[in-house]
Parts: sequence; C-alpha cells; structure tokens
Amino acid sequence: MTSRRTATAAVTAALVLSGLAAAPGASAHGSMTDPVSRVAACYAEGPEAPRSAACKAAVAASGTQAFYDWNGVNVANAAGQHRTLIPDGKLCSAGNDKYRGLDLARADWPASGMRSGAHTFRYKGTAPHRGSFALYVTKDGYDPSKPLKWSDLEDEPFVTVTDPGMENGDYVFRGNVPKKSGRHLIYSVWQRSDSPEAFYTCSDVVFGQEAGGAPAPSASAPTDEQIEAGEGESSVEHGGHGDGDAATGARETAAAPAGPATTAPVRETATTAPVRETASHAPAPAAPAPAAGSGVELAETGGGATAPYLAGGAAAVLALGAAVLLGTARRRRVRR
Repeated sequence: MTSRRTATAAVTAALVLSGLAAAPGASAHGSMTDPVSRVAACYAEGPEAPRSAACKAAVAASGTQAFYDWNGVNVANAAGQHRTLIPDGKLCSAGNDKYRGLDLARADWPASGMRSGAHTFRYKGTAPHRGSFALYVTKDGYDPSKPLKWSDLEDEPFVTVTDPGMENGDYVFRGNVPKKSGRHLIYSVWQRSDSPEAFYTCSDVVFGQEAGGAPAPSASAPTDEQIEAGEGESSVEHGGHGDGDAATGARETAAAPAGPATTAPVRETATTAPVRETASHAPAPAAPAPAAGSGVELAETGGGATAPYLAGGAAAVLALGAAVLLGTARRRRVRR
C-alpha cells in the first residue's frame, strides 16, 4: 500500500469512527394498526383511488404523498411537549401541514369496532426504536364533526407502556379500554427515548353501534405486501422494516406480557419551537434536560451532550486527516 493510500485509509477509518461517513439511517417510523389510524386506513384503501368519502376528501386536501408517507406523522423535536407544540384542531396531523387532510372534522372516517375492557393494541414499527406509548380516548360527548382539541381527550392516558415487545414488525401491548359508547377517537403518542422525536396517530373507533343505526365505514390496516409495494413511492426513510437498530438495541422480541394498564400523568416542560421533518427523520438535537421537580416525562429524551461532542470530535478528525495528507505530500516532495 502506498503512502497516499495509507493516508486515505486512515482518514476514511477516522471518518467512519466519527460517524461522518455514510451509514444507514436509523429513523423511527410507524403508525397504529389496531385500532387502525386514519392515515394507515387511507393508505390501505390506496392513495391514488381511496374508496371511502373521508379518505377521498383527505387525499384531496393533502395529496397522495402524505399517504404514501403514512408512517411519518411526527414532531422531530417534541421531547414530551406535545400539548405545547401541537395546536388544537391539528392533533391528527401533529401540526404538520403535509398531513392537513387528517384533521378534517367529519363523522364518516373509516372506523374500527372497539369494546371496553382488555384489548391488545398493535403499532406497526417500520423502524423500531426504544420509547414509550401513551393512548388517550375522547371524552363522553365527543363530536367528530368538530375539529379535535386537546380538551376533547380524557385528561390522562388509559394506557402507558415503555419498550413493548414486537411481533412481525408490530409493537404489541395490552390495556384496558374505558367504558364508552358510540363513535370515539383514540389518540396515540409514541415518544422516542433515544431522541426528542415523537409520532402521533388518530384512530377512529365505534363502541357498539353509532347513533342513528348507520354502520360505520370499516377501517383496515395495510398489509405487509401493501407496505412493501408502496415503499418506492414513499419519501420517508424506513430504516429497515422489522429490523432492529444496533444503536438502541430495539429488535423483534416476544410480545410484552399482559398486565394492568397504567395511568401515570404526563407532564410537560417548556422547550424550543418544533422542528418538523417529512422526508428523512434523522434524530433531532435533544431538548434541554427538565429542571429538578418539573414532573415525570412520558419518556426520556436522551443524548443531551452528544451533539457537541460529536461536532468537536468530527472537527478534530478532519483536522487530523488533513494533517496526515499534508505530511504525506511533503514527504513525497522531499523524496523527489
């Protein structure tokens, strides 16, 4: 190996170690599939020719790309500040204009049948990461013909779970659904613990039969074949469907054991303005750590000092590489 090749190899190795060289993305994506979310249901119907009136209206409002990107409804810098960052009327889109069709206030969204009591929930994790899920249900008297507000949800989640097990690419966990009747909505928050990023879903459900006796349009989750077929049209980084992530240790595991639902309060702290992502969801800079006594967060945000150290390390690596190459060039000139 020549001196030049030796120097180049050294610099390349240093860049790989520093994380600057190209590497597969590790982004979290997913959506609720039992009960199926609005965005997943409309994707399953087909973004180019949806069947239901509500999905047709949503595609007309948002365009087809939002539904090919069905697993990317997120706030990149959420860090548990969900109620602060997402305004009333925009909960289903997470305040992201790309998904504005999901916020349409109408009573004919495709819905999943739901019963009170024990239920097994499934959340398709197309790029698994560690984190916590919190599920809320709408209050009695919920009116789907009006824009969804935070005050329409029960004050506390009826299910909270951290790092549930996975089966066939789905996070699987159990919880006890409160007693309800008629049409309601289940709102999920998936807060990553290795990043400030969080994902959100609205799942329309019907307990018993809707008022007036009209059957609700049935919602179906996308199949694995549909998910795979649509990846070519998606603009989000899937990160490997069903594969684990070496950095976080998340991977396919046995289903989480059944247990009583928890209802720990979710408190929020102040943070900076949200940074949204719609194409590639690289982990956003971590939010400042909450002050002592500020309450229990839905999930840790992690990595507070990682970015500065990486930046400093990257600069040092580049400087070292430049010095190696310069020294090699000088030695070549001396030999001549």
